[in-house]
Amino acid sequence: MALTPRVPLAPFTVDVPQATLDDLQQRLRATRWDSDPDNEDGYYGVSTSYLRGLVDYWIDGFDWRAQERHINRREQYRQDVDGVPVHFFVEPGKGPAPIPIILSHGWPWSFLDWDHVVSALADPVAHGGRAEDAFDVVLPSLPGFGYSTPTSPDMNFWKIADIWKTLMTDVLGCDRFAAAGSDYGSLVTGQLGHKYADSLYGIHIGMDLPLDRYNSEQYWGGGRVIPADASPELRAAYLRYFETYASHFSAHMLDGQTLTHALNDSPVGLLAWLVQRWRKWSDQRRDFDAVFDRDHVLANATLYWVTGCIGPSIRLYRNSVRYPWAPAHDRRPPIEAPAGFTFLAGDAYPPGATVETRVERFETGPTREWFNPVMVEVAPEGGHFTAWENPEATVEGIRKTMRELRVEH
Repeated sequence: MALTPRVPLAPFTVDVPQATLDDLQQRLRATRWDSDPDNEDGYYGVSTSYLRGLVDYWIDGFDWRAQERHINRREQYRQDVDGVPVHFFVEPGKGPAPIPIILSHGWPWSFLDWDHVVSALADPVAHGGRAEDAFDVVLPSLPGFGYSTPTSPDMNFWKIADIWKTLMTDVLGCDRFAAAGSDYGSLVTGQLGHKYADSLYGIHIGMDLPLDRYNSEQYWGGGRVIPADASPELRAAYLRYFETYASHFSAHMLDGQTLTHALNDSPVGLLAWLVQRWRKWSDQRRDFDAVFDRDHVLANATLYWVTGCIGPSIRLYRNSVRYPWAPAHDRRPPIEAPAGFTFLAGDAYPPGATVETRVERFETGPTREWFNPVMVEVAPEGGHFTAWENPEATVEGIRKTMRELRVEH
């Protein structure tokens, strides 16, 4: 390992007890299916016919043990950090002077969604890059996700940022590091750039989220209306945005634990909720099943199931309201660390943005004042799941953002 840990690390191997997998099989086979009339197109939500095909494969075709072997090919550890168990992978960099970077996933992501990015960041020459762009990659599971459970009941994005700072400096011995993330991980990474800018080379994020986004009475996603003068095209984009994100956001914010009781008891219910997020949030111009192959979808669903993390992962949302973000300083911009952005044009956010207008929308929009941007670009393909849907653009965006910053320090 190129990092210099300051404490002994606890190696970890994913090895799900067979009894847990047997119980999962029994529950899948005992599913009570809804008849779901007139829903072949998914108009009312993910259809029984589509879901049943996935579940049949989950029962008779999916090989979790093969997924374990794939996961266990990388160095991984599970360490107590500030009283919280943190599961993380390390991929040492191959180059003359790798710098450390910590990657933060979102919801319903897991570490698996960075799979196409990690090796390319660590070993750029083997993936068409330059040796001087190498990183020592640290890939944790956010507290409340996967094997970073159980976690404290008050966990949220700004508390995770504190844990990441401790992990990188006090545990792994990095006096300075880079950070990247998207979705909920954009908030974690943004908070690092706000509170710990002096310890960072810079940050790279996939979504321009303000840190106070949960601090208003509209925290649950309400109050958004279509502009009265919207063109038919913009109106359609707003409707797409609402239909993409409204159910997820309001349910997690207003009824997270109520939903958790169902998802924690039924693996098919869990899969339905997860797969609908992946299907609706990804680039609608592309074939979902070609981008999110069944093994990847079911590996993530199995990971959520066997670790029992659906409840604590959902609770991160409401905890950002119950324990609201407060600024660590009053300087401008609030997120002082140099920031790079790689937006994917297939995301429904922001409504109406295109490849041609996405950068301008950021530069003239309400989130711009939060950041200190050094690189802003948009990729034509991919939706909400940046690192999985367009790993090439994500890798190149991180490299470009940090290329000059690593030299300056």
